[in-house]
Amino acid sequence: MAERGRTASLRARLVWQLLVLAAALAMILYAAVRVGAERASEATLDAVLGAAAQTMAEEMRSAEGGLVIDLAPGTFSMLAAMGEERIFYRVDVAGQTVTGYEDLPLPLALPSALAPTFYSVPFRDAEIRVAAVVRALRIEGRNAPVLVLLGQTREGQGAIANQLGNRAAALGLGVFLAAIPLSLFLARGLLRPIDRLAEAVGRRGAHDLRPVRHPAPVELVPFVTALNSFIGRLRGTLNQTETFIAEAAHHVRTPLAVIRNEAELALRQSGEEETRARLRGLIRSADDAARSTGQLLDHATVLYRAGQAEWAPVDLATLTQEVAARLEPAAGMKDISLKLKIEGPLPAVGDAVLIEAALRNMLDNAIKYSEAETVVEVQAGTHGKMAVITVSDRGRGLSGVTHDRLKRRFRRGTNVADVAGSGLGLTIVDESAIAMGGSFDLKERDGGGTCASLSLPLA
Repeated sequence: MAERGRTASLRARLVWQLLVLAAALAMILYAAVRVGAERASEATLDAVLGAAAQTMAEEMRSAEGGLVIDLAPGTFSMLAAMGEERIFYRVDVAGQTVTGYEDLPLPLALPSALAPTFYSVPFRDAEIRVAAVVRALRIEGRNAPVLVLLGQTREGQGAIANQLGNRAAALGLGVFLAAIPLSLFLARGLLRPIDRLAEAVGRRGAHDLRPVRHPAPVELVPFVTALNSFIGRLRGTLNQTETFIAEAAHHVRTPLAVIRNEAELALRQSGEEETRARLRGLIRSADDAARSTGQLLDHATVLYRAGQAEWAPVDLATLTQEVAARLEPAAGMKDISLKLKIEGPLPAVGDAVLIEAALRNMLDNAIKYSEAETVVEVQAGTHGKMAVITVSDRGRGLSGVTHDRLKRRFRRGTNVADVAGSGLGLTIVDESAIAMGGSFDLKERDGGGTCASLSLPLA
């Protein structure tokens, strides 16, 4: 379907149209030069032929007893200058042929005095051009019209027309060949505004949803307007998504907390062991549901903000301390101590929401999988141009499972089946780190346990 829906390149279509136009112009040029050459050569040869016919008519004179016809050599030499052509003539006096070729065809209408008439007729296996001239002479005491016909073949005219036509064809071919690079250049120039607009839009990050303000030709204004309208609708949809995630987190977590609190109250008030067992199961289910729901919403938040994150300076030292303080009660319930070792301010560049989600899941995993009465160490410092936060525990470790597998969604280790979890915690940390140009690493700790490291660029 994708191949069927693919359209031809605008650049290719424009180049082909320009080449077709160039080819048409070259053919028109050839036809115009060929026709013009034929007409020009015909006009030139007609002028020479007519002058020769008029010369013959003017050289004729009347004499006692008849008509004197002087066929001067200069008259025929004038025609011989036009090439090796055959010459035919005919002289009629009062309708009678007195000399020349009697079968030389007459014109359809007699010409006016000394104004030659030209016509073309087939004669003696050739197409000849004939000039007809009429002159009135007084012969034997009476006026008699003298008709002079002078014909000539036009093989030379055809040769001249062919020669000029060949030159026109060569010129047209040259024009067409020159049009190829010119068409490519023009197509590139005409499409350059589109390329610049695409480059300007392509330079934007995934989180940049500002309207496009790049200068565009008038023809592209409707496209830019439609693009800005789409960006506006997308921005509104993403804002609605963020609002939905926040409201969902509130409306889901609050009822679960109420259920857990009510179950704990009922557990303290109940004296029946069977009821107490069921209430304990209800509390565990509420905790599992709250944890899973929280991680699902955290993951949705990460996916949303990864594309819309607003990078800003964040003090990782302060943020790490705040997250650790919020999780300290959960660690205290298992008699786990949080040992913090944080170097001064750590100004990094990122999204505070994503960083908080990553740190919370790192610490939550360390507390959840650690044995009671152990220590979870939290260190924050610098390594080159990166800020590194490390959470180390003495828990169950990776049990031979690679960290790449554990980073995948809904994947858990084989040694934690008895502990509630959704398999999204490490995925949230990894996707948050990648979105901010950092990295996440998970490895076995010497002496048992796990060491998780989050690296983010320094400001």
